[in-house]
Amino acid sequence: MRNEQISSLLTELEQELQHLNMWEFSPPSAESLTSTEPFCVDTLALNQWLQWIFIPRLRALIEGSLPLPSNCSILPIAEEFCGQQSADCTKLLIIITKIDQYFS
Repeated sequence: MRNEQISSLLTELEQELQHLNMWEFSPPSAESLTSTEPFCVDTLALNQWLQWIFIPRLRALIEGSLPLPSNCSILPIAEEFCGQQSADCTKLLIIITKIDQYFS
């Protein structure tokens, strides 16, 4: 049940990124994906981090029946990111809030 809830939220997140035209078809460079900074802030935009790192990692944990994170705090960086976007990110922030709450 718990895994179904997070899977559903991840699908919503993916769909909203696509709706906002923030979903990319080509992955970033391998170097960009290996950043050690939180959210890869030095190499990726938040939407890229969500698409290429966050969503795949959580899906891999779910599929492998592995423990999910016990804490998640994406909302502060998401609010900063969305403040710089011309698109209406309200729904994106709602989904990210639900994800943060789910792991809190």
